[in-house]
Amino acid sequence: MSDDPPATDARAALRQLYEGDELTWAARPEVVAARAAALGPRLPHGRPAVVVDLGCGPGDHTVGLRQHLPDVHLVGIDWAQRALLAAQHAGLAGVRADLDPARLPFADDSLDAVLLCEVIEHLVDPDAVTAEAYRVLRPGGCFLVTTPNLAAWFNRVLLLGGVQPAFSEVSARAVYGRPGTEVVGHLRLFTHRALREFLAGAGFTDVAITGLPFHDVPRPGRPLDRFLARRAPSLSADLVAVATKPRAPV
Repeated sequence: MSDDPPATDARAALRQLYEGDELTWAARPEVVAARAAALGPRLPHGRPAVVVDLGCGPGDHTVGLRQHLPDVHLVGIDWAQRALLAAQHAGLAGVRADLDPARLPFADDSLDAVLLCEVIEHLVDPDAVTAEAYRVLRPGGCFLVTTPNLAAWFNRVLLLGGVQPAFSEVSARAVYGRPGTEVVGHLRLFTHRALREFLAGAGFTDVAITGLPFHDVPRPGRPLDRFLARRAPSLSADLVAVATKPRAPV
């Protein structure tokens, strides 16, 4: 009998989820633009920047960055073979690699930027992946992380009513106790404060966090959702964090 069958079963369920057709992907222009706006000012000037997207999926968002950052050299990493083939078909240089455990096929201090977009909430060991991102980044390189906000305004309302927060999961097989019908495989959830402290604790500096609205907010709540995304990131639906690997040891 295996010492850890539950973890093995959960890992197999997640792999089946990511390799299947259940998850939906959509390169919403406002999301791509927000990532580019956070990333662009921190990239080097005078040469093409090497940017690696961890968990790139079919590559829609990654390839979309070229519209805003035409001089970057983009590489996608994913463990889902079908998604990676789609990314390569879309024109993205793709590499298959596993993020749990993290084994990135790059040398130390070799990349200008690492993206972890809507991925960190799916990881069994986000500390190891973040440490790998730190290792492969050049001093002065940037780490871009986007993730749902556990403390989004609507989650606070749901909790007051005793309802499981949106984005959270209690099962890899079905949705229980929260709005929505799609199982999304979330294992970790961050608040604005937790994400800032997590990145700082991993050794990154100059952490800046902005907000994004959520496309599935019911229509009556969308004006408030967009307003809070602009003015109060700690209440926004989605968090966009960018941080820098220091040029000298901290």
